[in-house]
Amino acid sequence: MRLHIIAVGRLRKGPELALISDYLDRFNKSGRALGLGPVNVIEVEDKKNAGMAAEADLLRKAIPKGALTMIMDERGKLLSSVDFSDKLGQWRDTGTQDLAILIGGADGLAPDLRADADFALSFGKMVWPHMLVRVMLSEQLYRAASILGNAPYHRA
Repeated sequence: MRLHIIAVGRLRKGPELALISDYLDRFNKSGRALGLGPVNVIEVEDKKNAGMAAEADLLRKAIPKGALTMIMDERGKLLSSVDFSDKLGQWRDTGTQDLAILIGGADGLAPDLRADADFALSFGKMVWPHMLVRVMLSEQLYRAASILGNAPYHRA
């Protein structure tokens, strides 16, 4: 199952980019044997600052045809790391070819885009900066692959 992180905004060089690159590299290496990956990061940018609706259009255009869509949203479902890995495994095992994970900009995701999503995931009731959400998501993807592969990275 190919994964596509589709996010509003461009990451510049810095600690966030270094962490994301490290975790996604680890995920791509460990996930391959598990039928997960690679992860493709697609960044979209509303250069006209037209708001959430314009960002939603850019995000929609970047979603691969037929992909299952998961949004990152504070109103989404709270899952443990093990439950998240189980969810990825279920999608993979039921034939999902592409999973598009959408991360909105500073104002979040447009309501119609949220409503159209197949699944909404939350990292808690707090609102996180979208750049940190990318870091946390990247780490959780690697952790999920480690759990599915019975690797020692995850300790509960």
